[in-house]
Formats: sequence, C-alpha cells, structure tokens
Amino acid sequence: MSSHYEAPIRKPLIIGDKNYHDVTVDVARPVEGRANKQWWIAFSIALAAFLWGIGCVAYTVGTGIGTWGSNKTIGWAWDITNFVWWVGIGHAGTLISAVLLLFRQKWRMAINRSAEAMTIFSVIQAAMFPVFHMGRPWLAYWVMPIPNQFGSLWVNFNSPLLWDVFAISTYLSVSLVFWWTGLLPDFAMLRDRAITPFTKRVYSTLSFGWSGRAKDWQRFEEVSLVLAGLATPLVLSVHTIVSFDFATSVIPGWHTTILPPYFVAGAIFSGFAMVNTLLIIMRKVSNLEAYITIQHIELMNIVIMITGSIVGIAYITELFIAWYSGVEYEQYAFLNRATGPYWWSYLLMMTCNVVSPQVMWFKKIRTSIIASFIISLVVNIGMWFERFVIIVTSLHRDYLPSSWTMFQPTFIDAGFFIGTIGFFFVLFLLYSRSFPVIAQAEVKSIMKSSSETHKRIRDGIAHDTHSHPENH
Repeated sequence: MSSHYEAPIRKPLIIGDKNYHDVTVDVARPVEGRANKQWWIAFSIALAAFLWGIGCVAYTVGTGIGTWGSNKTIGWAWDITNFVWWVGIGHAGTLISAVLLLFRQKWRMAINRSAEAMTIFSVIQAAMFPVFHMGRPWLAYWVMPIPNQFGSLWVNFNSPLLWDVFAISTYLSVSLVFWWTGLLPDFAMLRDRAITPFTKRVYSTLSFGWSGRAKDWQRFEEVSLVLAGLATPLVLSVHTIVSFDFATSVIPGWHTTILPPYFVAGAIFSGFAMVNTLLIIMRKVSNLEAYITIQHIELMNIVIMITGSIVGIAYITELFIAWYSGVEYEQYAFLNRATGPYWWSYLLMMTCNVVSPQVMWFKKIRTSIIASFIISLVVNIGMWFERFVIIVTSLHRDYLPSSWTMFQPTFIDAGFFIGTIGFFFVLFLLYSRSFPVIAQAEVKSIMKSSSETHKRIRDGIAHDTHSHPENH
C-alpha cells in the first residue's frame, strides 16, 4: 500500500484536469498577472476602512483616550474586546497549519498559507489596542523588560498583562518563522519564473538561496515539523494566558477556572470562521476555485460546528458553576448578563455562537458557499459579542452600586475597530498579490492521490478490472 493511499469515497481535493505545470501557473498568476475586478473592489473597500481608522487613531493620539467611550467604571471596553477578538482569530491559522501538518492531513495544503498569513496580520491588529490604550503609545517599549536609565522603572512580572506580552510576542515570532519557512520553495519558484532583474533579485533574496536539492527538502521538512511541534502548544498557551487577564482578578464573572479552556475553544472557533471567510474571498479574487474546493469549505464547516458545540457547552458550564458556587455576586453577574441592560448582547452571543453553527448538520448548507460565508460572518460577530459580554457586563455592575454605569461607544471606538478590519484586509489582499497563497509544492505532492484526474483514472482502472476478472 502506498503512503498516499486514500479511501475511494473521499472527494478530490484538486478539481479540473490539472498537471504540475498548471499548478505552478495558477499559483503564480495572482502574483505575476494583473488583479481582477473583484480584487480591486475588495481592496478599495478595505483601504477606505483603513484610512478611516488612521484618522481615528491620529485623533486619539492627538487628543487622548478620553475620546473613547471608556469611563472610570468600565476602564476596559471596546479596546480589550477587540484585542481578545483579534488574538482569537490569530489562533486558527497556526492551528490549521501546525496541527494538521503533524496529523498529515492533506486538506491543509491548499489553505494553510492563507491561514498562516491570517495569524500574522491579526496579531498585528490585536497588538495595537493595548498599545494605544496606554495613552502614550510612544512609550510602549516600557512593557518589555529591557535595561533602562529610569532607575527603579521595571516591568511587573506578577501581572498577567506582562505575561500577555511574552505569550503573544513568542507566538508571533514562531508563527512568522513557520510561515516564512513554508514560503521558501514558492519564493524560489517565483524567482525562477521572474522576467525582470529586479523581481528576480527580490525573490532570490526572499528564498534564501533555495536550490531544490534533496538536502534542501530534507531540511525543509525537518524544520517544518520542529516548528509545528513548537507552535502547537503555543496555540493553547497564548489564549490561556490572555484569559488570565480576567481569571486572576476578583471581578464576578471573571474569577473562574473554566476561562482558559473556554477562551481557547472560543479562539479556535472564531479563528476557523475567519479562515473560512478569507478562503471564500481568496478563491474568488485569485481564481483558485480548483484548489480551494467545496470539500475544503465543508471540512472547515465541520470544524466550526464541532468547536461551536464546545463553546455552547462552555457557556452552560459557566452558568452551572455560577449557580453551584453559591456566591451571590457570581450568580448576580450571570443573571445580569442574561436579563440586565445588556441582555441583547447576551442574546446575540448565544444565537450567533450556539445556534447558528448547528445548521451545519445539514450537508446542503455546509456545502453551500453563500451559506458558509454568511455563517462564518455571523460566528465572527457572535464571538465579538462574547468578549463584549464578558468584559462590559461584568464591569458595569461591580461591588459598589454608586459606581454602576453604562458604556456608550463613541465614533472613535467604532472607527478604530473598523480601521483594524480594513488594515487586516489591506495586508491580506496585498499579500495575495505579492506572495503565493497556495503552497504549490505541497499541493503537487498530493496530486497523484487527491486530484480529480487521478481519481477518474483510478476509477476507470478499477472499473476495467472489475469488468475483466481475468485481469486479477
């Protein structure tokens, strides 16, 4: 039995009559050719949002974070909500790439590059919120434990916020190296196809002298496995540490041991939803429908459905713990979430995160591109509201009734958040025009077992063999 054996019932992962040369041409076309109309439309919308965000950030820096809706009771509101949301999205990229690589899942090969890029770009967006929340972003380097001339000024190693700095910077570093390493054969492919000396020089530099020798491939695979082994526990550790920002406090609704696994499940859930969103856009704007197939979308939807169910169980467990604890403050916090002034956000959270993924049980829905796109957006909205519910509804009713208040976001809050979404898509769309979004070398390695052409030939041979038993 070949190591590439695949059950006959599995659908092809590469459709169309593609050969090795076709894969190279298709993957290089978005980089070498001109952008299509869909790309320009998507880029224009993202750029407009990004520019609006820049304006809001400039106004914030020039005026101060008093322009935000945060107040003395709800000191964390949209900024930390957005921070946790973006960090969560950054999870699935490395998870898809690293974990599926370790488990030798072939369906990862057409989508891992987009997922890894998503991790890098979303962590950049996440980092901006705490930096600007400091009020003096030009002093952001103070969070790093570096020698300084300010005497006793030193970071607080007991603070979970500092643990965030270490966790996220480590995660970003490993993800960046993992992503870059995977790109080396593709950079070399673009280098060899380059027409102009400048382009050739650029991709030659980026490819680090990749020659395609057997030794290169051996080292490439070894390093990829090591990095995947490093990145996998980081996926779990980063959001666990982010949850410590809350779990180590004494605020009712935050002080619970379920938060780490709850946060990790939610992060994977929202991350997969964002990857699905990006893949559906990417296959259209880069004409990659033959490689990012309905089969890929369906598998992603199955993961979303499973992780959505885990998140639903976490919500129920959280309610049970609050009731079983017998602590009246804890019980009130959860009762207030469901029936208090922010009941609508709790309802949105439950509907989007618990109910909407369950429609994926129907094959017709999970194999529909439009339905998948809508549900992935709904899940992302729901996960944002999950963070909003955790943060704002817990803070607006603290131990002192005299400090109870409501949070009202300003247009600067909204503009900053929308600006980061625009920045994320600007980076992603520019990336799709500069770097190969499909790992062409890896896709070629599964063509003999997973392409539509191969399956048709195999089925034809099987049919002939069945028709002529003497051939056995």
